[in-house]
Amino acid sequence: MCRILFTKENKPFNINKYLLPFAKMCKQNKEYQGHGWGFSFIENKNWKTKKQITPIWESEFPENIFTTQLVIHARSAFENKGIVIENNMPFGNKDTVFVFNGELRKTRLNIDGRIGAEKIFNFINKLNKDDYAEAIQRAVKIITKRTEYVRAMNFIISQNNITYVYSDFNEDENYFTLQQLNENGNVIICSEKLFEFGNQWEAIPTKQLRIIK
Repeated sequence: MCRILFTKENKPFNINKYLLPFAKMCKQNKEYQGHGWGFSFIENKNWKTKKQITPIWESEFPENIFTTQLVIHARSAFENKGIVIENNMPFGNKDTVFVFNGELRKTRLNIDGRIGAEKIFNFINKLNKDDYAEAIQRAVKIITKRTEYVRAMNFIISQNNITYVYSDFNEDENYFTLQQLNENGNVIICSEKLFEFGNQWEAIPTKQLRIIK
């Protein structure tokens, strides 16, 4: 049960605008979010990714990274296993990045991947025929059918110019509901309400795919 964030702004911003409050959120979380973390940011129209194995609230942040898009992931490893930096997200490459939060029990999915989240990402990519939205919908349907119980399956797939946000949970609504904030053309998607903006935050319902351009 990890914590995830995506943000897109009209003008370049210092990534610490989000890293610092996100780290505080993770430290105060009811679940331990200290099994490493990572972030991806857009630079010259490509994603660049950096990861650390230390808890995000004990880490040093870069001072001079400015971008218009940022993805952050703090990991809470299932059963405290596989705690190595290679298992930290975001997964992906210079074109596309992926972060996941949730828990699937007894999934039968014959696909490569070090951990379940990476298998889901690889499965979606396998189904993708130049239409991520359709691939996500197909993948979710198949994964759900092949899983004994989906406690939650929230993920974000972001390219340079389009981002897909999928929400799915069957319990603990307060914990698993993704929150979205739109303000002055800027967008934030986060596992929790990261900043205080009153009622401007919108809860993303379960079983919903949103596309941000």
